Amino acid sequence: METSKSSEEQNVSSEQTQPVAENSNPVTSEPSEQKNTEVTSQSASSTETSTQYRVPTKEIFEPNDLKKWEESEAYRDLMGFITGINEAVKGKKVTDSYPVSRTIENLVAMIDKMSKWIDEIPPIDQPQRFGNKAFRDYFKRVKENAEALVSEAIGDKFQACIPEISTYLVESIGNDTRIDYGSGHELAFAAFLCCLFKVEALSEEDAVAAALRVFERYLEFVRKLQTVYRMEPAGSHGVWSLDDFQFLPFMWGSSQLIGHKRIFPKSFVNPDIYEHFAKDYMFLGCIKYINQVKTGPFAEHSNQLWNISGVPHWEKVNSGFIKMYKAEVLGKCPVIQHFLFGSLLPITPPLYLWRCSHVYNDYWSLNANLR
Repeated sequence: METSKSSEEQNVSSEQTQPVAENSNPVTSEPSEQKNTEVTSQSASSTETSTQYRVPTKEIFEPNDLKKWEESEAYRDLMGFITGINEAVKGKKVTDSYPVSRTIENLVAMIDKMSKWIDEIPPIDQPQRFGNKAFRDYFKRVKENAEALVSEAIGDKFQACIPEISTYLVESIGNDTRIDYGSGHELAFAAFLCCLFKVEALSEEDAVAAALRVFERYLEFVRKLQTVYRMEPAGSHGVWSLDDFQFLPFMWGSSQLIGHKRIFPKSFVNPDIYEHFAKDYMFLGCIKYINQVKTGPFAEHSNQLWNISGVPHWEKVNSGFIKMYKAEVLGKCPVIQHFLFGSLLPITPPLYLWRCSHVYNDYWSLNANLR
């Protein structure tokens, strides 16, 4: 697969003289001098190098901190992971045949269990229309059981890193104080999946299923949360935002549609198209859902998406989403100030050379070569 020569690749090429720490795990790449660890153990990864896991904490507090974030290992790994998955699902349908490991099945079952808990904690009667306070009881149950949920999904051999990884699962369901949900919570679930790949609970073969099985089920789950508990959109720009709650299913879903011979960007506003293909493509599933929960002309309640329907090719739509994600999600302090950093996704710069130009084959081959 041809590797694109992005500006980021050129920017990091000047770091080629930077040494790799002798005793650092090249997959998790935590700095050897990093302190304030809460869990010290052998790595959960098959490499069995010494890893110091810790419960993630906030590190971004003001706009001036964004430069530190953009130069961090967390940013490089998350963006590489997100665009790696984007490449992995290109041209693939949710309903296609692809490898589904036991761990993938366990993660889907984990999300299903969390979904059933919503039924056990129904919304309460309250004068406020939005932000049902029963969500706080639901959030408490997930938080108290998160480590057990993740342990059951990925196995006992990963016990040491579960306190760190499960934190991202809790963060991915919304905020219990504001009772809201937004792209930052979705990012936390991407971080959860990224960490599972970094500790090798998931492998390269799981990349497609991680998006089209696990993330797809997560999407159904959080829509249920948003509906049942009347959650507020976190940081929405109203009709000028891409969507009130989500972003990644539009990015990954547009990649799925690249090369499709019948469905073009101008087609997705057609009810016959999104009704028929919603189960196959995340993007069209999102369009169907928007039309179910919003009333009025599509061009008025979803103006950004309406404008995107005028783009000629899915490749351009997809590349535009990637740029938009960097600017509107990863580049916004109100979003990133809530993100948590640990040993697997540290705020410190990477200690190893990141040759990845943010495409799928480079992301996985880089980590394979450094093991």
